[in-house]
Amino acid sequence: MLFIFSGLPGCGKSTVAKILSERLRAVYLRVDTVEQAIRSASEPSQKIGPEGYFVLYELARENLKLGSNVVTDSVNDINLVRDAFRNIAISLNVPFLEVEIICSDKKQHRYRVENRISDVPGLDVPDWEQVQNRRYEPWSREHLQLDTAILSAVECVDKIIEESIG
Repeated sequence: MLFIFSGLPGCGKSTVAKILSERLRAVYLRVDTVEQAIRSASEPSQKIGPEGYFVLYELARENLKLGSNVVTDSVNDINLVRDAFRNIAISLNVPFLEVEIICSDKKQHRYRVENRISDVPGLDVPDWEQVQNRRYEPWSREHLQLDTAILSAVECVDKIIEESIG
């Protein structure tokens, strides 16, 4: 099964995705890790485009073909990117679940953004202004939306697992 995560930075997406990956012993694929590896191997001033997502798509495809459950962790801020992950699962006839993590409490979300420390070596995390100004397209189809201002990370994982088997 492919679990496709999306949500703004600092909403709790990576925390939930990691717990889900551990619980299911799934392959965990994070775009931040891939993009930072690309940055580290290139010119420091080089802007990263869609390369990280293209790498993630192929890693997801390869691991799904091997029969692994895969959890992808990225902002997925536009429908084109969301569609690409979904289409991989459809092309392989693999079930998938699209999960959007939000934090409806702006004060709590801001606190998380302003106080988080990246667990990806060398990665500069966005500040609150960058998160607020980021273009994030509304969803064009049904998906599972979970609010970390209301649910704990573990409760989110429980709901994802419940949705994926039911």
